[in-house]
Amino acid sequence: MDGQKCLECREPFKGRIDKKFCSDYCRNTFNNKVDKESKNMIRNVNNRLRRNYKSLCELNKTGKTKVTRVKLLSANFDFNLFTSIYTTKTGNTYYYVYDQGYLALENDYYLLIKRE
Repeated sequence: MDGQKCLECREPFKGRIDKKFCSDYCRNTFNNKVDKESKNMIRNVNNRLRRNYKSLCELNKTGKTKVTRVKLLSANFDFNLFTSIYTTKTGNTYYYVYDQGYLALENDYYLLIKRE
């Protein structure tokens, strides 16, 4: 069919009736623009999770460590970002960033643990 126009560069091209782009380059460029916002959001969240994970690893060298809230905050830890929550039968709630977890204790202390 004649008269098709590429969705990206708007140039006319020939091809199958359901073809939308004149080349792989135009198809990739168009789809990258469409996905840009969601990819940026995912990249930002993953970067923040990575930073949280790194902070927990650096503060918890032994697999079980007690630290203050101030120490976590000074390591750029974001308490709003974690990958899972585990609540024990006794009601303790552990927050995990992958295999690194923390439990809020009294007096602004936290128990850092590594899940085996």
